[in-house]
Amino acid sequence: MRSHLLNDTTAERYRRSVTEGVERVANKLAMTRRPFTGVTPDELAPAIAAVDLDQPLGDTTAALDELEQVYLRDAVYFHHPRYLGHLNCPVVIPAVLGEAVLSAVNSSLDTWDQSAGGTLIERRLIDWTAGRIGLGPAADGVFTSGGTQSNLQAMLLAREEAKTDDLSKLRIFSSECSHFSVQKSATLLGLGRDAVVSIPVDRDKRLQTAALAAELERCKEDGLVPMAVVATAGTTDFGSIDPLPEIADLCTLYGAWMHVDAAYGCGLLVSPTRRHLLDGIERADSVTVDYHKSFFQPVSSSAVLVRDEGTLRHATYHADYLNPRRTVEERIPNQVDKSLQTTRRFDALKLWMTLRVMGADGVGGLFDEVCDLAADGWQLLADDPRYDVVVEPRLSTLVFRYIPERVTAPAEIDRANLYARKALFASGEAVVAGTKVDGRQYLKFTLLNPETTVHDIAAVLDLIAGHAEQYLGETLVHAS
Repeated sequence: MRSHLLNDTTAERYRRSVTEGVERVANKLAMTRRPFTGVTPDELAPAIAAVDLDQPLGDTTAALDELEQVYLRDAVYFHHPRYLGHLNCPVVIPAVLGEAVLSAVNSSLDTWDQSAGGTLIERRLIDWTAGRIGLGPAADGVFTSGGTQSNLQAMLLAREEAKTDDLSKLRIFSSECSHFSVQKSATLLGLGRDAVVSIPVDRDKRLQTAALAAELERCKEDGLVPMAVVATAGTTDFGSIDPLPEIADLCTLYGAWMHVDAAYGCGLLVSPTRRHLLDGIERADSVTVDYHKSFFQPVSSSAVLVRDEGTLRHATYHADYLNPRRTVEERIPNQVDKSLQTTRRFDALKLWMTLRVMGADGVGGLFDEVCDLAADGWQLLADDPRYDVVVEPRLSTLVFRYIPERVTAPAEIDRANLYARKALFASGEAVVAGTKVDGRQYLKFTLLNPETTVHDIAAVLDLIAGHAEQYLGETLVHAS
């Protein structure tokens, strides 16, 4: 079994095995004609359950053959131009190369003596991102597993900076369109879901600053503590960007920590044409970025940034076996001092390779393409009498719903849209997401693939309408 360990004696076996795996995936990508096969859990589960994990195949080729049946054949492929579902992006090749390198070397980014250059590369990328945001010379941060962890750490820092022992008095303010991880963070931090005050949004799904000001004033009058305001730069459903400068003014006035959740909108940091949409983000106390959304990176590749590096001390714990206090005096750069995680992958390498091969403008240009596509898609929907589209996009998300020509009860329209989404997914022809707006069922295109065209969008809209009309026609027949 030692022959399976990756070391100097097995380098050639490693080369052959990885090459065979890469060739399988490359062939699959080249031959994929639909984003999904339409397989159901009930259909796929027996094949996976039948695998005897106590009886190894003993052969890479055999294992890859089996993997084809239990995973590769039925995987959802985000690179396909008609995958229009969630915030999943196709990935760039330099990042995939970085993934292969980091997995093989297997550095752990918690301490210098486990990563060396990896530590410095991550720190350099944090500095680069903070510079793009404009946080100033005292900024710092750390890579995370994703936006949820980044938001949790930001709220932890905000809680500690609020400097009160009475957690029941702390309040977090965020728009009704903010990410669910804000409420989740409040619960995990012992504040409870009620600590989060939901602020209404305007017709463009942006936080209403007048309503925020009123709630902050009420908080002050009630003797409560405005712990943080979470502004969203790219809401999950609508891609809307809250008015960051006005929110920053209110945070200054009321002494609240300003956190910007830019998990989605962070691609604007490298956009050649749209960077101005993030004006005001430079005034934040903390920022969440998800490179694995709008930087076209493989999952996971994310970070949390802070204006004042000193605030990261709230996540610092010292263990004698890992990062004893003396290492601080010795100026040894241990990233675990900043992170909620201990063992941590060298995910920063993927972004490093991307920037070194493509450059920031190259990545930003791709994000601009999908934002331009969303604008064209919005016009298509606005001109199509079959559909109601909610807001004109700021980023690359379109929320809409099919409306039948004849007068139909709203609940029946809800069911038709839900049916259309499920039927489309089952067909494997395309993948779209769904959400609710004012209690009604809507559909959603999340456009993150520059290979997607207006023709693809139009074709998927025709498919949706066909499924919805089929459902309504069958319902009408059954009713009569």
